[in-house]
Amino acid sequence: MTSIRRYLTRAVMGLVLLGAILSGLAAWLITKHELEEMFDAQLSQFGRIVTGMIDINMDSQDYQALADRLTQPGHAARFYSMEDSGDSSIIMDTHSVSTPRRFREEERLLSLGFWNSDRSPRMLSAEWNDNGPFPPPRETGYRWVTYDSEEWRVFSIYDKQHGVWVSTGLRDDFQQELVNKILLGNSIPFLLILPLLGIALWWVIRRGLRPIDNLSAEVARRYHQDLTPIEQDPPRELTGLRDSLNAFIERLRMALDRERRFTADAAHELRTPLAGLKIHLDNARASEQDYQSSLDKARQGIERLQRVVDQLLTLARVERTPQRQLDVVDLYPIASQLAGEMWPLANHRHQQLEMSGLSSLEVRADPTELGVLLRNLLDNALRYTPDGGTVMLHLDKSHGQPMIQVIDDGPGVPAESLEKITERFHRANQRMTGSGLGLSIVKQLTQRQKASLVIDNREPHGLAVTVTWPSSQAH
Repeated sequence: MTSIRRYLTRAVMGLVLLGAILSGLAAWLITKHELEEMFDAQLSQFGRIVTGMIDINMDSQDYQALADRLTQPGHAARFYSMEDSGDSSIIMDTHSVSTPRRFREEERLLSLGFWNSDRSPRMLSAEWNDNGPFPPPRETGYRWVTYDSEEWRVFSIYDKQHGVWVSTGLRDDFQQELVNKILLGNSIPFLLILPLLGIALWWVIRRGLRPIDNLSAEVARRYHQDLTPIEQDPPRELTGLRDSLNAFIERLRMALDRERRFTADAAHELRTPLAGLKIHLDNARASEQDYQSSLDKARQGIERLQRVVDQLLTLARVERTPQRQLDVVDLYPIASQLAGEMWPLANHRHQQLEMSGLSSLEVRADPTELGVLLRNLLDNALRYTPDGGTVMLHLDKSHGQPMIQVIDDGPGVPAESLEKITERFHRANQRMTGSGLGLSIVKQLTQRQKASLVIDNREPHGLAVTVTWPSSQAH
């Protein structure tokens, strides 16, 4: 569909034409049927009237006079008389027909005939003599008769009192012509008004689609940084489209704001260790006695810078990777492998890294994202736990839902910072060398896996991070 306006115009006009054709066909069939019944009734009534007017004293002159009245231009009505011999096969014409006035052209489509009781013709009018006598009636009632290549609708009745058969006939052309005239009379006005109807439909459709043009024009006029909601009040059918556009604009605005904050924070976080690294290197060059301390601090700055870059890459990969199908995964092997990989870091600071709880715990998650989530939880706990402290990785179930807890005995988080601790580049303890991105990554991964994240302080000190997944049976 290249144009809604063109499609609607063509479709509506096509439906109008189809409806007109079907209506005309139905009208033609109904009219034809009704006219057949009406003409049958008229033929019957006409035949009965003529039969009722027959007199037993009618002689050949009376029938001859009737034949004169029924004669039409080019078609002579005939009176047939029997010879004295009584041979009914001998029929002769006894009158020279004059040409009376025809008041209506359709008179040639109507005929009347009289037959004797032996079905020999007595008097036949007009069209029933062109190709020999019209076929005599065989029984009372209606019948179709083919005569001289024309179809006739005939009603016949027998007068027992006078021994006369009377038939009244109507040629089928009359009925067809009348039906066609009625149909044509109804169709011509519609055909004449059809172009006007098409123009009116085009105008109505164009006016009805104008709100779409207005909405498109408003969006097209906007500056690329204009992310204010669309205030236009469209018709009810376009309200959903406007609301969807506004929702998309809001999501885009939030994404751009988030990216701007991320860029500003990342620039700040990268600039700080780079500035410190430059200072420590300058101090090492200027001081020959204390250069080792400056180099150690420079190394710490490089490590922090490397961690920030790594976490930024991880966060960008998480945000740009489309959501994948979640699978049922056993959490224990992944947790034990990560604990083994991070044990050297804990051992370097004389920390205890322990696992407890269930030895098998199935969750519905993406295995790769699950590893990133656990690595960030363990790394965050080890980094903020003092030397000689303990970090516990506990696997369990709560109300049938799989759950993992990372518990440390570090300083914990101030109560006013608990709500902000998952924000990017937010560090509760500024003395630590973290990037402030670990828990932000964890939060995004839990949302992608439809899990919940709870962070609480422990007594007397320490932090407990709990991640709970929906049960695999709930899916």
